[in-house]
Amino acid sequence: MRSNILISMKKKEIVIKINEEANYIGILESLEKKLPDLKKLYSEEKNPIKITGKLLDEKEADEISKMIKEKIDVDIEFDNVNQLGLYGIKKAYEQDLENSETYFFKGGVRSGQKIETEGSIVILGDVNSGGEVIAGGNVVVLGVLRGLAHAGAKGNKKAIIASHKIESAQLRIANILKEIEKEEIEEIKQYAYLKDELIVLE
Repeated sequence: MRSNILISMKKKEIVIKINEEANYIGILESLEKKLPDLKKLYSEEKNPIKITGKLLDEKEADEISKMIKEKIDVDIEFDNVNQLGLYGIKKAYEQDLENSETYFFKGGVRSGQKIETEGSIVILGDVNSGGEVIAGGNVVVLGVLRGLAHAGAKGNKKAIIASHKIESAQLRIANILKEIEKEEIEEIKQYAYLKDELIVLE
């Protein structure tokens, strides 16, 4: 069984790597146990800490940073913090998108549940496997997108899909379908749009 946290000393920094499969409670428990060892590394060195590995949201990163700083006065850098799809949303505004009414759906979309809207939609939670979100405009998911998202359902090829993290096996924009390979799902993707009649993931 892989450790939730691995600590390594680099030339100019200390790296904490978080296991991609670890749950958040397990991460906090492991970090608390390892803090004495981490503190010992600072008896002579004052290198910054870099935290990598599992994707964290801003609240989780803040809590982890606070836990470390209570014991050690050190600069902490995260390269695995996702800002709730803000990258994807920013990219959306850079596109030449048509304006449309936006519907906000509070909560997650469960398996077997279908949400449809004439305009754009913002989901304030996850879209779980087996769930569907269909919009005439854009689809923005502030959680993880695991189910089916269909943007531009009435043929709008300028529509986009943006999410905290895209883990769907399939996406649709207008009449274009994309089957997502396992390797693509494992990479962090937050934004999908049409280019030359193909769906591009970034």
